[in-house]
Amino acid sequence: METSRAILLRKTNWSETSLIISWLTEEHGAVRTVARGARKAGSPFAGKLDLFYLAEINFRVSTKSDLHVLQESHVLGAFDPNRAGSGGFYLAAYFAELAGRAAPAMSPAPEIFDLLKRGLDYVQNTPAEAKGLLHFEKELCRELGVYDASGGLSPAQALESLYGRLPASRETAWRFLEQKKSARQPPPDHTE
Repeated sequence: METSRAILLRKTNWSETSLIISWLTEEHGAVRTVARGARKAGSPFAGKLDLFYLAEINFRVSTKSDLHVLQESHVLGAFDPNRAGSGGFYLAAYFAELAGRAAPAMSPAPEIFDLLKRGLDYVQNTPAEAKGLLHFEKELCRELGVYDASGGLSPAQALESLYGRLPASRETAWRFLEQKKSARQPPPDHTE
């Protein structure tokens, strides 16, 4: 049995009663688990498996596949989408997708875990802005050792070079933040 702090990145239905949960863990990097019976009424997982929740999880490692068995999840911090707002939620989705891609499977990734945790705290406590997205990308590049400011590539370009392309959630977040920014700007002064 393994134990680690973890952030829930994604959940998908696996059967009528079970879920597949993707986590970014502090001690094991990217981990996929099956939560058997999680969709049943009265499940011990009820209210504990939601997007971007910080939890302490216990899981049994599978020797046959990369899908492990979730035994327990104890919520340490719930992500509040109302505090984050739409822009913050778009940023959280992008941060989670990018961090999940960057973290190795079943290998410690405490720096990436900490960066994602800070990013999720940021979107719940600060109005979402493009500079938050750019800062997250720069910090992730620094952790991965793929960004050199003198090299001429932006952090986004460095990540794109590393992964082939950035998650589509970046474009969604960027577009939303740019629309929000232009809506706040006053119209040009046309007086003479």
